Order: sequence, then C-alpha cells, then structure tokens
Amino acid sequence: MATARKAPRMVAIWAVVVVVVAADLFGAAVARSASARHAVGKKQREFDYFALALQWPGTICASTRHCCAINGCCRSEPLQTFTIHGLWPDYDDGTWPACCRHTSFDMDKILPLKPTLEKYWPSLYCSSSSTCFSGKGPFWAHEKHGTCSSPVVKDELEYFTTALDLYFKYNVTEMLASGGIYVSNGKQYALTDVIDAIKCAFGASPQIVCKKGSVEELRLCFDKDLKPLDCLTTTVTNENVSKKYCPRYITLPTYDPIVHANSTREIITVESEVYGYLYTS
Repeated sequence: MATARKAPRMVAIWAVVVVVVAADLFGAAVARSASARHAVGKKQREFDYFALALQWPGTICASTRHCCAINGCCRSEPLQTFTIHGLWPDYDDGTWPACCRHTSFDMDKILPLKPTLEKYWPSLYCSSSSTCFSGKGPFWAHEKHGTCSSPVVKDELEYFTTALDLYFKYNVTEMLASGGIYVSNGKQYALTDVIDAIKCAFGASPQIVCKKGSVEELRLCFDKDLKPLDCLTTTVTNENVSKKYCPRYITLPTYDPIVHANSTREIITVESEVYGYLYTS
C-alpha cells in the first residue's frame, strides 16, 4: 500500500521535471541573445568548439506571411538547399560566449564576399537584427559570435570566409541526397536515416532542430582545427523531451516564394536561435 500511495506522487514530481525541462528548452531560444547582453564588458574564457548552424528554408519560409527586399524567402525561385545561420563558438557545457570584443560590424570589410553571402547566407526573416555594439544592421551583423572566435578566427573577413569554406566543403544538402533523402513536400524520412546520412558523409554526429515535424536547422560541429566533431549529446531527460519536436519521422518541405510588393513596410518577426529543440545521435 505504501508503494501504491507513492506512485501518484512520483508521477507528479516527474511531470514537474518535464515541464521545467521543456521550459528550459523553449528558453534556449532567448538565452543566446540574453547571453550576448550580459556578456558585454565581461571577460570570457576561450570557446571549446564551433557549431555551423544551417537553416532549412522550406520550414522557415512556410511560416512567413509577409516579405521585404532582404528576405531570402522572397526570391522568385524557392531555396532548396540549406542556408547558413551562423558559425557559433560554443562551450562543452552547453553554454556559449558572445560579444567578446568591443567591435562594430563593418560591411566594407566583407564586400568581396557580399554576392556569395547574399546567395548562401540570406536572412529568412525581415526584422532588423540587433548586434552587440552597432545597433541595427543586416543579418550578417547579427553574427556577434564572430567576436568570440579567436584565436582560430582573428577578424571579421576571416570569420565569414571560414564559415563559407566549411559550408561548401561539407554540403549538407548533398550529404542527405547521397543517403537518399531529398527535398519533398510531404515526404517523410526516418530521423535515424537523416542522422546516419550525415554521419556517413561528414564523419560525426549532427544536431537537428525541428519545428512541427520538419527540419528547421541542422548543425555540424568542428574542433578548433576545423575537423568534424560529434555535436554534444543531449541528456536522457532532454532527449525524451526533444523527441516531441523531432519525431521519428521528419520532413524537408518545400515552400511557395512570397512575391515582394513595392512597399517599405517590413514584417516584424522575432528572430530566435531555436523554435523547437535539437536531437543528437
């Protein structure tokens, strides 16, 4: 009888734990931005590894209802490859540095890269991105993480060049295709097959962020020598919760491009780092 009485209490305690963990996961969407604000002026230790965060336009653009000139979702032909979200220096404990050097984004320093950035690193949102020290600016100015990439990356040009080099060297869209996983509106693939396709081609485990059963973001991790590295594995508790957002079968959906009207009005969209949460092998 004592055991029977304790069971409901244990269930209740577990429910509270799950709710707290879930709240933590949703809070991660805001945490990276908050981290940047709190980090200003504080000395931070050197990062442990890089995460190349790639966005799946089909998932993000399908949720976009309005458009502005800078939005990659507005192109006449829909994007059918992963695009770059950022190259993030992270810590092994799951946290990250941000705004490590008091420096402003300078577009002139990366002008030679601009056509390539516009094509493969477009903003899929229309809101202006805040930066550490220079107020508002283009999507690339949002990459405050570049200030924390030393000593591997020493300046703004090298940061964006490094990210682009990794993006082209490890083409995730091609990796998935080699494993029989293609862009398809409604076609479902086993999550394990997606992960295995990346592991086979890349040589390390990725992280996958999902939104309503669709891949929203995929991350490749690298050590400081820019060699493939297994991304951090979630804990047992977090893994159970994250499966709600990355189910057993996931999709790489297409989308219909939004026609950009001749208007100066911009959509106000919160640009968060993650909408769901990640699943790692």
